Amino acid sequence: MSRSRKPRRLPAEPVELTIESLSHDGRGVGHIGGAGGKTVFVDGALPGERVCCRLVRKHKTYDEGVVAAVLEPSPQRVQPRCLHASVCGGCSLQHLAPEAQIAAKQQVLLDHLARIGKVMPQEILPPLCGPQWGYRTRARLGVKYVHKLQRVLVGFREKRKPQLAELTRCEVLHPIIGERITELAGLIGGLEAHTRIPQIEVAIGDDAAALVFRNLDPLSEHDAALLRDYGGRSRLHIYLQPAGPDSIHLLWPERSELSYALPNHDLRLAFRPTDFTQVNRAINGAMIELALESMAVQPGDRILDLFCGLGNFTLPLARHCAHVVGVEGEVGLVHRARDNAVRNGITNAEFHVANLAEDIALYPWLKQPFDKLLLDPPRSGAREVIPVIARLGCRRIVYVACNSSSLARDADLLVHAHGYRLVKAGVMDMFPHTAHVESIAVFEK
Repeated sequence: MSRSRKPRRLPAEPVELTIESLSHDGRGVGHIGGAGGKTVFVDGALPGERVCCRLVRKHKTYDEGVVAAVLEPSPQRVQPRCLHASVCGGCSLQHLAPEAQIAAKQQVLLDHLARIGKVMPQEILPPLCGPQWGYRTRARLGVKYVHKLQRVLVGFREKRKPQLAELTRCEVLHPIIGERITELAGLIGGLEAHTRIPQIEVAIGDDAAALVFRNLDPLSEHDAALLRDYGGRSRLHIYLQPAGPDSIHLLWPERSELSYALPNHDLRLAFRPTDFTQVNRAINGAMIELALESMAVQPGDRILDLFCGLGNFTLPLARHCAHVVGVEGEVGLVHRARDNAVRNGITNAEFHVANLAEDIALYPWLKQPFDKLLLDPPRSGAREVIPVIARLGCRRIVYVACNSSSLARDADLLVHAHGYRLVKAGVMDMFPHTAHVESIAVFEK
C-alpha cells in the first residue's frame, strides 16, 4: 500500500542567498549556505546579488523562491516599467537591463550548443535587437470571471501559478491592445456570457488589429450587439470562435484582412487571425535580412524552405533566387502562402503540404536539386527531417530556431553525423523581457 507524501514544510523566515548565475528560464540561482548547499531558483534575483529569499516550494534536490528583499543589488538591475512585472508571468526579466538580457540569452545559446550539441560556432553573430516595449503583435489572453472579486480578469497567468494576474495594462503588447486590458475586462463583464469566454486571441497587422473571442456557448443577440458596437467604436475587428479553429468567423466589420509588409522585398503578406506569424514585426524584418545574407543567395540558386508557414522567408527568397520550394504541415498556411505568391506576382515559388515530423523521403518535390536550405521549425526542432535533408547535399543550411536546445541537438546531428560545419550562430531579441531565446545558425557542407 502506497504512503501519502507529506508536503515539505517551508521555513517561516526568508533565507539569505548570494546569486551566482541566471537559469535558462530567467531565475537567479543560489545555494543555501553557499557553494555546495542546496540549489535555490529565485524569481526576481540577478547574478551577483545578495538577497533575502522567501521559499515557496521545496523539492528533493532543489527549492524555489521569490525575492523578499535585495540586500546588494546588481549594477544591471533596473526598475521594471510594468506595475505588474513581479506578479505577471508574461515577462520574467523586466528587472534586468536590456543589454544584459540579450547577453544572457546569447550565453544560453552557447551553453546549449556546447553541452547538448558538443559544438561551437566559428563566429558569433552580433545580437539582433529592436523595440523593447509595445512590440508584441500576437498573444493569447486568458479571461476569467472571479467570483471573489465580482469582476472579469483579462491577461496572462501569474508567475508559476494557474490563476490570471490582475492586470490594468500590458507594456509589451502593442499599445492598441496593451492599453485596453481594463477596457476589455469591462466589455466582457457586461456580457450575459461573461463566465463563458475563456480567452481572447490577439492578432495585429500593419493596418488593422483583430480580437478572436472564444465563446463556449452561442452568444445572445444582446452580447453580439455589444461586441459589434465595441468593434465599431474601437475599430478593432471582432471574431468569434464557438468551437475549434475551423469555427472562427467574423462578427464585425463585414470584411477583414490582416497583413504585414516586407518593404525591402516589395512584399505584403496576408494572414488570418489565428495563423502563426512572428510576434515582433521589427525583429522579423531584420531576421529575414540576416537569413538571406547568411544564405548568400545567388540568382541561380534553387532553395528549399522547410516549415515555411505562410511564406515569411520563402517569398523574400523568391525575389533573389531562381526557384524556391516551401513546405509546411498546416494546410491553411500553405493555401495562404500560395495566395500571397499570386498577390505579389511571384511565379518562381511552389508550396507543398507535408508532415515534417515524419519521413519525407518519398515526396516528389524532394527529387529536385537544391543548392541551399532554410529551416524554421517549431520548438520541437527538425530532428526527423535531418537525415533526409543531409542526403540532399545542400552547400549551406540556415537554421532559425525558437528553441536553442532543439537547435543544439540538431546541430550535433548535422556536424557529427552528416559532415557540416557550424560557421555562425547568434541570438535575436524576438521577445524582450522574457527568457525566450530566438536564434539563428549557419551550417556549411
